Amino acid sequence: MASLPSRSPSSSIPAAIAGATGLAAGGIMLWTLDNLLIAGAFVATALVLAGAMLAWRRIGPSRDSGEATIDWSVAQALAAASPLALAVTDRAGRLICANDRYAQLFGGYHTPPGVVAEGVDTATLSGAARAAWRDGTATAALRQGDAPLAATLTRAGDAMMVWRFEGGQAAAQAADMRAMIAGDPGERLGSVGIMIALLGPDGRIRAANRVLRARAMGSEDAGIEGRDFARFLVTDNRGLVRFEREGMGGDPLRILQIPFADDPAGPMLVAMLDEEEAPAGLLPMASPGASGQARALISLLPVGMALVDRDGRFLHMNEAFVRATGVNAVAPPLYPGDLVVREDKAALADAVRRFAGGAQHSADMAVRLADRPDEPIALSIGGARGLGDAAVLLSLRDTGEEGKLKRQVAQATKMQAVGQLAGGVAHDFNNILTAIIGHCDLMLMRHSPGDSDYDDIQQIRANSNRAAALTRQLLAFSRQQTLRPQVLQLPDVISEVSNLLKRLLGETVQLVVNHGRGLGSVRADPGQLEQVIVNLAVNARDAMVSRSPNGGGTLTIETLSTSAQQVRAMHDDVLPVGDYVTLRVCDTGTGIPADILPKIFEPFFTTKEVGKGTGLGLSTVYGIIKQSGGYIFAESRAGRGSVFTIHLPVHADAPKADVALPRAKPEPTEPAWGSGTILLVEDEDMVRAIAERALTRQGYTVLTAEHGEAALELLADRPHIDLLISDVVMPTMDGPTMVRHVRDAYPTLPILFMSGYAEEQLRRSIDLDQVSFLPKPFSVLQLATAARDALAQS
Repeated sequence: MASLPSRSPSSSIPAAIAGATGLAAGGIMLWTLDNLLIAGAFVATALVLAGAMLAWRRIGPSRDSGEATIDWSVAQALAAASPLALAVTDRAGRLICANDRYAQLFGGYHTPPGVVAEGVDTATLSGAARAAWRDGTATAALRQGDAPLAATLTRAGDAMMVWRFEGGQAAAQAADMRAMIAGDPGERLGSVGIMIALLGPDGRIRAANRVLRARAMGSEDAGIEGRDFARFLVTDNRGLVRFEREGMGGDPLRILQIPFADDPAGPMLVAMLDEEEAPAGLLPMASPGASGQARALISLLPVGMALVDRDGRFLHMNEAFVRATGVNAVAPPLYPGDLVVREDKAALADAVRRFAGGAQHSADMAVRLADRPDEPIALSIGGARGLGDAAVLLSLRDTGEEGKLKRQVAQATKMQAVGQLAGGVAHDFNNILTAIIGHCDLMLMRHSPGDSDYDDIQQIRANSNRAAALTRQLLAFSRQQTLRPQVLQLPDVISEVSNLLKRLLGETVQLVVNHGRGLGSVRADPGQLEQVIVNLAVNARDAMVSRSPNGGGTLTIETLSTSAQQVRAMHDDVLPVGDYVTLRVCDTGTGIPADILPKIFEPFFTTKEVGKGTGLGLSTVYGIIKQSGGYIFAESRAGRGSVFTIHLPVHADAPKADVALPRAKPEPTEPAWGSGTILLVEDEDMVRAIAERALTRQGYTVLTAEHGEAALELLADRPHIDLLISDVVMPTMDGPTMVRHVRDAYPTLPILFMSGYAEEQLRRSIDLDQVSFLPKPFSVLQLATAARDALAQS
């Protein structure tokens, strides 16, 4: 603790004045009277008075208490015990006292606010001092170097100011370390060949001992402070570090980094040692022959491999390793931990240290590279024996593509499971809806529009039809829906839906439709294609609304013909070579970001707010197109709109074995009367009862069986049968198997299959002639019409 001495007026000043006055009087008398005796008397009298005044000042009480010397011993003891830097100044800003922590922080007893310290804003400190004299207290947020420093100023009475500084520990430690490096400890380390330097957070040298200055600069007295430490070093292709001034012929260096402060952004102590023995080759081995063979072998392997020495540094890495990690081949990293993210550094370093110490078994671990933190890669670590300095062998395998394939397989498996579940639920649900709709039809035949129950029955029937539509929508995204495909032209479908699109898009979005020439026919469900176009148009409208405040933009729908030659020129691995009719939907919206584009067709994936999207729109589009034998691709650039391209194969004449599916027709309104004998095979009792009553009312003779084996037993007596109506999926024996046995006895018997499963699944199992299909749920009139058409075709 230091204090300035007190500056109270001296007690000898009045006595000196009296003595001086007596001498002056004696001199005047001697010059005037020329009498030495009288002049001596005047001088003696003045001296006596001066002595009396001096004695009175020393033994008498003090009349001015402000002239007394202040005792700072208590304040010094308190300030020395404080961990903070403390100082006291007077009204004029002069330093009265300060503790040792203050001198350590600012490199001496400088007067605040004019402290001379690196990075301290003296202007801010001066403003805080003026505020403290005015308001009684003030604070200031400062920085000393890279560390924060907080100053608190408190006025003590009207004559003194107390300064408290908190923080700056890293700077104080750095000051101590600079003194140690420049002093005797640094010289002692240099005498045994240890070069030591203190680096700031910016990598510049703050202090260095004499031997480091001599090696790096060529002179022991050279000014190295403030220079970039990395510029004094150079790395060869083996990862060995040398001084740039000494060149590649100099001794390699071992660098040890010693962080001595808790602040990760604080200064760092670096020590360097000369290697005891420099490696002679890229990959030191037990013998020169083995060294060359191992280098050649590792370099030729397609798998990324690297060798690490016992100190955990790279000795050699082949080209595959360099490509997989993306390292700089000119200046490769020194340690494996330099390749990975910070979270994986400790685990990787621990594994390398364990195998370098003699661990026998290899280990696999997943790490993330620093330049690709989102794509983990597999790293195999094993001990290397008999390879000279090499102690650890690293084998790198890029699992990015493998992980992508695994995710795709998992997604496909999930979709298959959901599809199977949805198909089974839809089959049972469609049977129930068939019974409900059938009973409603039978009840409506007994009631006229004026009856009180007529409207209630119609409401039940309408709700059942709505439930059937929901079932088809649920099955669409898993490609299990029941389609009613027919041969059609794409421009006709677009024309049918154009009026609806104009109402959906609004007045601010312009709809442009262009059709190409020479378009072939496609085989698809027109209703489902309309749903595809509507879903894409609605998504495009939402994208354009989010981009423009008034929701303006242009939606372009165009059709064109794509030949097999054009497909071949695309070099697309997904799209098979063939002739296609292409539908392209373009918008001028916000576009789709690159990271979201691969996920847009996944079920339940949406970027819309909660309550504004289910994530089934594009997955339904994808399911309809794939189930129709087509392909869909999405292209987009963020901020420049999106383009959806759909390729549907040109329809050729179907082979004879294909299932003859009727065109989609509106529900008949007139009774479909007929005659003949029909064998009805259905495992669901309620569906079988409704179908039997419906066909009987239309004039047919109906024989029923609950499954395929019962039907074959009934036909054993060879009765005359005009038509066979059967469910496809039944216990014991399914419909197609039963029909094959029936055809042995009735080769030309027409067949009408009915099922709630998807047509695509049924087509693979039905390879029979004269087969029609009726999807569930159906009405009484639809069943009667389908039976009449099947009999007419035969």
